[in-house]
Amino acid sequence: MTDFAGLKAVVTGGASGIGLAAATLLASRGAEVIVFDLKPDVPAPLKGIAADVSDDSSVRDAVSAAALQLGGIDILINNAGIGAQGTVAGNDDDEWHRVLDVNVVGIARVTRATLPYLRRSSAAAIVNTCSIAATAGLPNRALYSASKGAVLALTMAMAADHVREGIRVNCVNPGTADTPWVGRLLDVATDPAAERAALEARQPMGRLVTAEEVAAAIAYLASPLAGSTTGTALAVDGGMQNLRLPAPPAPAAPAAAAVAAPSAGAAAAPGAGSSSASEVRS
Repeated sequence: MTDFAGLKAVVTGGASGIGLAAATLLASRGAEVIVFDLKPDVPAPLKGIAADVSDDSSVRDAVSAAALQLGGIDILINNAGIGAQGTVAGNDDDEWHRVLDVNVVGIARVTRATLPYLRRSSAAAIVNTCSIAATAGLPNRALYSASKGAVLALTMAMAADHVREGIRVNCVNPGTADTPWVGRLLDVATDPAAERAALEARQPMGRLVTAEEVAAAIAYLASPLAGSTTGTALAVDGGMQNLRLPAPPAPAAPAAAAVAAPSAGAAAAPGAGSSSASEVRS
């Protein structure tokens, strides 16, 4: 499939996880891709430029360099972001400002620097990486959810602002994805295996979303083949947002236990409680 042939793309936060998967997929389908990251070590044919989305000068320099190398920019994937845990009282002002600065203002910085190039493209598209945290109340994710809720609202506002300029704007809402960020959360958990099992059980499909699955959704939204799709939030969450399934049946008790306690109730579904690693940083 070569639907991106001749198109030039920039992917922020593209050195790992969802960003790297998206950059790799776009390149495999014909795009020339430059990745922005703090440490942009990426395999060929991808190219990397060091950029900090929390620094406007860094962003403008990186966008100018990318446009010069590529000969323009047709597609922007705003994927860079950081995570946060805690209730509304769990993070101080500095952490609130830091997360919002990267996850929300970072998108604004990169987009406004890229707009002059997108306006010259006949296939201009922006895809923002949002999260299920924007649409579902998740425990211990107040700051992160606030940032991703802002990304969702910003996506819709940008879509309205730029549709008549021929620039499509959409976002993807991943569920809990098997990314390096989630891996690091699991690594510091008291029982990593139990934490992973809880995360998997929480999703109706019974497993974590893969970075490649999110990348496929990003590619769909960015592709010229989706030319009438704008102002859309595409969930890639294994049904977590919209499906309400009954708890799976408890495992059958051994015969001896059944005789000892014939009226015991069913066990709680795995993962029914909250988890300290219960959300993805996309």
